[in-house]
Amino acid sequence: MDYTTLGKTGLRVSVAGLGCGGNSRLGMGAGKSMEDAAQVVRKAIELGVNYFDTARNYGTEPAVGAAIKDVPRDSVVISTKSTIKVDGVRYTAAQVLDHLNNSLKQLDTDYIDVYMLHGVAPVDYDYALETLAEPLLKERDKGKFRHLGITETAPRDPTQEMLQRAVHEPCWEVAMLAYHMLNQNARTKLFPHMLEKGVGTLLMFVVRNIFSVPGLLEKTVADLVKNGDLPDDFPNKDDPLGFLVHDGGATTILDAAYRFARHQPGADVVLFGTGNPDHLQSNIDSILKPPLPDADVTMLHDMFGALTTVGLDSPDSMPKPK
Repeated sequence: MDYTTLGKTGLRVSVAGLGCGGNSRLGMGAGKSMEDAAQVVRKAIELGVNYFDTARNYGTEPAVGAAIKDVPRDSVVISTKSTIKVDGVRYTAAQVLDHLNNSLKQLDTDYIDVYMLHGVAPVDYDYALETLAEPLLKERDKGKFRHLGITETAPRDPTQEMLQRAVHEPCWEVAMLAYHMLNQNARTKLFPHMLEKGVGTLLMFVVRNIFSVPGLLEKTVADLVKNGDLPDDFPNKDDPLGFLVHDGGATTILDAAYRFARHQPGADVVLFGTGNPDHLQSNIDSILKPPLPDADVTMLHDMFGALTTVGLDSPDSMPKPK
């Protein structure tokens, strides 16, 4: 495993981080048990992963908590999150603090390494900054968590308007953002500022349905051409990313996706999700491979760099937090 420092936090983190949400939710999205989910976390730890991202809304905090009991607490880095509204109504600061305390109980830990406000839309950013940040920082100073972060709602903020504001506020030490081969907005709009400010970055959406569901990439590209978002003479409509798979390049499109994100300047942790322990190794192997060839990366930038709304599908379902 390779490790890096998460922005200015000083936390030493694995470049491959296990995301405990998404459609999989450590397998619980497919009906697996909490113990099955904990086994996925344990296997990831065996493979050198030390960063685990969960959330109140995922329902996987207890699985993460059970798994990390097997190792020294300071050997793993845990992030969890609270949304700031439900059914259109914003939570009060007191409610968000209750969520923090409940996450500590669910994780069965004395502290959380990174606590984040989850899926903050542009319209709610001022509320997050002006009403929620200060009370949370007071809880941080009590030792309940170590660093405050914020995550975007990619499907409802495809141009990353919220994070373009948040990156300039020193209270947010960590940010979670969407970034993949057909969604490169952050390359010019966010990463340079994050590097300058020392904001730690967690990359989500690196591999999504667009790369894993058969036929979806081809249909998406055809629609982009039809709508004028890609040129009429776009090459290889039937195999849009086939140029990435060759000797000296990627072995698969998924392999290319992980490597493209991992080696983006400013990227700290690439989050991946799975409910199958056997898939952990292949995902990690791709994240640890060298960068894609320069020519391939340049082609990705040239062909898809202007797109902003592609491949940002939300998870099919999430449990209602109690």
